[in-house]
Amino acid sequence: MQIRDLPYSDPGDPDVRSGPRFLLWLGLSQLTGQLKALSWGLLHQCAVAGLPLCVGLAVQAVVERSGSGLAWAGALIVALGVLIAVGDTMLHRTAVTNWITAAARVQQLLARKTAELGSALTRRVAAGEVVAVSTGDVEKIGWFVEALSRFAAAAFALVLICVGLVLYLPSLGVLVALAVPVLALAVLPLLPRATRRADVQREKAGHATELASDTVAGLRVLRGIGGEELFLGRYRRASQEVREAAVRSARMWALISAIQVLLPGVLLIALVWYGATLARDGRIEVGQLVTVYSAATLMLFPLRHFEEIAMAYSFSRPSAQRAVRVLSLSRGARTATAEAVVPEGDLYDPVTGLLAPRGLFTAVVCGDPDEAGRLADRLGGHAEPDGRAPDEAGADTPTAEAGGPDTKNTQGRDTNGPEKTGPDPSDGDASERDGTGTDGVPGPGEDRRLPSVLLGGVALDELPLGSARTAVLVQDKDPVLLSGTLRELLDVPSSGTVSAEEALTAAQCGDVLDALAQASVDADGDPMDTRITERGRSLSGGQRQRLALARSLVTDPEALVLDEPTSAVDSHTEARVAAGVKRLRAGRTTVAFSSSPLLLDLADRVALVHGGRVVAAGTHRALLRDEARYRAVVTRETDDTAAPAATDRQNRLASIDVSRAAGATEEIEERA
Repeated sequence: MQIRDLPYSDPGDPDVRSGPRFLLWLGLSQLTGQLKALSWGLLHQCAVAGLPLCVGLAVQAVVERSGSGLAWAGALIVALGVLIAVGDTMLHRTAVTNWITAAARVQQLLARKTAELGSALTRRVAAGEVVAVSTGDVEKIGWFVEALSRFAAAAFALVLICVGLVLYLPSLGVLVALAVPVLALAVLPLLPRATRRADVQREKAGHATELASDTVAGLRVLRGIGGEELFLGRYRRASQEVREAAVRSARMWALISAIQVLLPGVLLIALVWYGATLARDGRIEVGQLVTVYSAATLMLFPLRHFEEIAMAYSFSRPSAQRAVRVLSLSRGARTATAEAVVPEGDLYDPVTGLLAPRGLFTAVVCGDPDEAGRLADRLGGHAEPDGRAPDEAGADTPTAEAGGPDTKNTQGRDTNGPEKTGPDPSDGDASERDGTGTDGVPGPGEDRRLPSVLLGGVALDELPLGSARTAVLVQDKDPVLLSGTLRELLDVPSSGTVSAEEALTAAQCGDVLDALAQASVDADGDPMDTRITERGRSLSGGQRQRLALARSLVTDPEALVLDEPTSAVDSHTEARVAAGVKRLRAGRTTVAFSSSPLLLDLADRVALVHGGRVVAAGTHRALLRDEARYRAVVTRETDDTAAPAATDRQNRLASIDVSRAAGATEEIEERA
């Protein structure tokens, strides 16, 4: 694999059981590149190892006054110099290629996982950790993969030099052969402590990165409440902790480096002293002493690779572990087994009992915003990360919504009053199919994984990712606008039924288009060609929210799930946006999580979720009249004001009925 061939057509299926296993898989995935680097490394190291022999032959030729021997030694030195230059150049080339391609493979895996999980990723893993994995951790993992082949070549060269010295001059070669393992393994007792200190440093650095990322993301809010100094102080303390941890880690690595300089120095002193003694006694020749000394000196270079590989592994292991933590996430507990088709029908969640009839505009009211976000993720086919069922303690009626998916004619259902919620015998098959009891909670000894959301009776977790995304689109409460022109922003995969103009009109983006037209640098002032800055920072919160809504409307999915789509706009705009969405999505399934009376009044059907269950469903006015928990969420009504408010409402309704009756009587008399 060459750099010009990137990106990979398929980065592969990684082993995510542990960090070391992931590193092993990554190395084996680039086996060809590793073997190339190993071959060039062996050529380089063996050529370097041959220099002492040539130098020794040259010294001995000078002592013996042999011109031909000196010429042969010189020719060998020149040949070895060429091999060293070629080997070192190609080793560096292939090693850097391995580094870049390994990093690119990991980045592609992370990008694929990010696209698979979508917005659910940041709910399962901190945003700062995702940033750390995709930047610094990728480089450390690539460093280990790159250093692995050079370490293998260095280890092979050391073995070759030791064997050659033992055969060439046993009296000194045995001393070198015994000392090399000691030199290579002397720092092993210090590596665990150095690794622990490095882990602490990376942990603190990740915390500081998260803090910085959160601070930048909320900078506008911090300035509004005057909290810049508070968060600056927090980041300053976190930065100092990172600095102190880095100094402690550097001290340990400095000690390791010092030992790897001290011990080889002791070996060279002992070798020179003992070799000089043997040469003085005439037991060895001067050229042999020079050869052994030169070989021992050059062995210091391969020994450095032992320190490098230890450092690379200690840094890459936790980085690989963090990458595995992200790559091991999945969008659901099941493997896709259904055909790649987009199902049609009711959208039903067997865990909460939420039913969104096909073709209707369904609103969902949750007292807990976090619970609403989790339910929105579930409707998009993302299972709960911990696999636990909703808490039943707070659910007054822990039962599924009556009817279940596609069991009744929901289009013709009477929704004038709140629907009764209770167990429906017709839902028994669905409960058994998902491995749950009649209340949607796994029984004793059953699979504790939550059942998947159903669309037309088909589990979303069993659909291929592309089909699931086409069937159900979830827009979370904090949508992101990518930088680019408005035309590029709305150029998304879609059915082609809804045009960009229709979506912008439904989302009430007229003022946004006017603002973009004024900011356009072109003479015609076309807002579609005006660039939008990163995350839409040049727009207000309400403008960003409406543009994101228009982008979702353009896709025209079978089921559209909107989490607080009008939370950042004023009441007048909110009513027009809700009416526009309902008009444009006529005949399509739409689910909106909101507690706004303006939006709820326009919904065909409203469901109240309390304690992880649907406890009531009906029209907005019916629920407002008959359901106290609904009133508490929508009108912020307390128990102290509930009774007087109810009496007042009844009096107003009675007066309205009397007025209508009187008016009808007068009209009849006039006609008579």
